[in-house]
Amino acid sequence: MNKTNHNKTECLKMFARLSEYIDNELDEMTCRDIERHMANCPPCQICLATLNRTVSLCQKMKDQPVPQTFSSKLKRLIDDLTF
Repeated sequence: MNKTNHNKTECLKMFARLSEYIDNELDEMTCRDIERHMANCPPCQICLATLNRTVSLCQKMKDQPVPQTFSSKLKRLIDDLTF
């Protein structure tokens, strides 16, 4: 896929499924669709590589408790959200 036929909408659909894809949570047909798209889309290839690297780094991190002040502030922010 080159710059002239890059389909942003299709890329956004792929992006929405990448976490499920790398966690092997998708059916075979969806995986093939993603792989077909990835084969021809360098921006999505970069996105997938970045996501894989981020997951790998997170898995290597040690669990650490969140400071109580941060936790309290985050809870207040979530409570203030309106949907």
